[in-house]
Amino acid sequence: MAWVSERHPAYTPRRGKGLAGYEQALARAGLEPVAGIDEAGRGACAGPLVVAAVSLDPRRRSRLTGLADSKALTAPAREAAYDEVVASALAWHAVVIPPGDIDAIGLHVCNVSGMRRALAGLDCTPGYVLTDGFPVRGFPAPTLAMWQGDEVAACVAAASIIAKVTRDRIMRDLHPEYPEYGFARHKGYSTPSHMKALGEHGPCPEHRMSFANVIGVVRARSGLPAADVAALAGVEGDLPAADIADLAGRQGDDLAAGAGDTDGGEEGVPAADVGDLPDGERYLVAPAAAYRAGEGRKVSYG
Repeated sequence: MAWVSERHPAYTPRRGKGLAGYEQALARAGLEPVAGIDEAGRGACAGPLVVAAVSLDPRRRSRLTGLADSKALTAPAREAAYDEVVASALAWHAVVIPPGDIDAIGLHVCNVSGMRRALAGLDCTPGYVLTDGFPVRGFPAPTLAMWQGDEVAACVAAASIIAKVTRDRIMRDLHPEYPEYGFARHKGYSTPSHMKALGEHGPCPEHRMSFANVIGVVRARSGLPAADVAALAGVEGDLPAADIADLAGRQGDDLAAGAGDTDGGEEGVPAADVGDLPDGERYLVAPAAAYRAGEGRKVSYG
C-alpha cells in the first residue's frame, strides 16, 4: 500500500490570506519571527547591489496596506510602502554592495554574501527565513526559497521594497555627480539612453566593469575589435561563465528591442549555480564606495 503524505491543516497556508498566508502558517508551527530576504540591482550595469532582510511584526502586518512586489508599484507607492515597513517592522537591515566588489568576486557571490549579512544585521533572531528565487545554505534558521517570493510572502515583499527604495535613492544621489548618464531616470539599468550615454562618455566609477556590455563599450572606445561574448565575459575567480547576456542586463539587438526608460521594475538575472561556497565564506574584499543613503545603522555599506 502506497504511503500518502498529508500536510497538517494548521500548518498549511490558507487561501484568502493573501501575502500573510505563509507567515501565519509558520507562526502556527511555532517558527516566529519569520524573516524575508530580497535584492535589487542584479540586472543593472551600474550602481550597487542592495540586499535587504525584513521581519514584520505580526500585530502590525495587517496595517501594511501598500505592501506588494516593489516592481509592481509606482515610485511614489514604493516610497509610501517603504515608510510603512520601516515604521512597523519588527526588524530590518539593508546591505549595499558597490560595483567594485561585484567586479572583484562576482555578482552571485556578492548576492549570497549580502543575503547572509542582511539577515545577520537584524535586531531579532528569526525562526524561519523566506528567500526570493534560489536557496542559500548557511542561515541560522530553516529556510524556504520561493519562486517569485515577493509576490506571495509579505516579509519578502517588504524586503523587496526596502532594497529597491534604498537603491533608487542611491542612484538619484549619484545623478548630480554623473548627470550625463541619467542615473536618476533608469537607475543604472541597460536602457537604450543609458547605453547611448555609456558609448558617448565611457564608463564612470559606478559602472560594473566586469559586465559584458560595459566591457564592449570600453573596447570599442579603445579601437579594439569587438570580441565574442565569452571573451568579453572572462572568468571571474571560480565563477563559471554562465549566462553572460543575463549578467550584462541585455545587450546588442536585445537591448535595442528592450523597454524604454522607466522608473518601474527591473529585470532579474537567473541565479547561476556556482557550487558550494566555502565555509567561512569570503566576504567583500574591495573597499566600499562612499554611499550615503541616510538610514544610519540599518544600512551597511561594502
